[in-house]
This record gives sequence, C-alpha cells and structure tokens, in this order.
Amino acid sequence: MKKQIKAVICIAIVVVIVIGSAFVLKTAYNNYLYSTYPVKYKNEVEQASEKYNVSKALIYGLIKTESSFNPDAESHAGAVGLMQITEDTFLWLQTYYKPDNDYTFEDLKNPGTNIDYGVHLLSILSEMYEDEETMLCAYNAGVGNVDEWLENPEYSSDGKTLKKVPFPETDNYRKLVTQNESIYHQLYFNS
Repeated sequence: MKKQIKAVICIAIVVVIVIGSAFVLKTAYNNYLYSTYPVKYKNEVEQASEKYNVSKALIYGLIKTESSFNPDAESHAGAVGLMQITEDTFLWLQTYYKPDNDYTFEDLKNPGTNIDYGVHLLSILSEMYEDEETMLCAYNAGVGNVDEWLENPEYSSDGKTLKKVPFPETDNYRKLVTQNESIYHQLYFNS
C-alpha cells in the first residue's frame, strides 16, 4: 500500500513538472513571438488601414519585412522608411494626393507619412492586381516588371496570377511578406 501511495505521489509530481514545464515553454515561446512580431505605430496603421481598406495584418507583415520597424531604414536602392518607398514611387504617388500637398521625399522618414503613402500604394496595387501575391511582387519589383511577367506564359497562365517569379529576390519577398502577414493575423487579428 505504501509503495502504491509513493508511486501515485511520484506520478503526480511528474505530471506537475511536465505541465509546469509546458506552461513555461509556451509562455517563453509566446513572449518570443510577440517581441519578434511587434505591433508598433498602432494608430498610424489603424488609420491607414481604415482609410485605404487594407488589412492591418498585411501592413504589419510588410513593415516587418521591409524595415523591421526601423523608421530610419534606407535600402541600397534608395528606398526609405518603414515601408521602404523610393523617390520615383513617392513622386508617382504624389499625383494621387491633393494639389496642396507639400510633402517632400524627406517627409517619408516620418512614420505616419510613410505608412500613409505605403498603404495607399498597396490599395492602388490591389485594384490593379486581384491576387495578393502578384500585388506584393509589384510592390517589390514594380508594376512594369509584373505586367511583363503576366503577359509571359512562362510566368503566368492566366494573365492575372504569377505561377513563377523570375526575380529570386521578389519571389522570396512575396513569400516572406505573406508568412509575416499570416503570423500577424494569428497573433493579433484572429478573432
């Protein structure tokens, strides 16, 4: 009888240790995820999401991919800010804003301005391309490249979606943004 009681106590201790360890590991993992996938610039993202009808998870996934939330980020191609907008893209986007808009390219270093312009670009591209991954390719490689790819049967069988992306950087980019978007959706917007 004493051996059975000792066995039950040992089993109970093991169960408590296993459950406690699982809780600690899950908490550590969740802390890692939430710190690796932060929700920064929340007001700016929410305003742009509403204004342009673009998913917050997509916006956060793109910012995570483009700049890892560094508002001072600059690429080798001259793209700046959280959403990495080039000067040519900025000038093109200016044509969509009111004539009294006096923003300069330097203003894109401001997180609110950069997010507004970047999300506006996403909304324009989403009207041009039905498929989100095709839209992301256009954000990365440019509309001209994507339009050419869509006309080429080697890259697109329907002229709307890309079955193959010829630029490895762009191919990896669309996959990474989509993955980050999915993680953001699961962590913060899966309700």
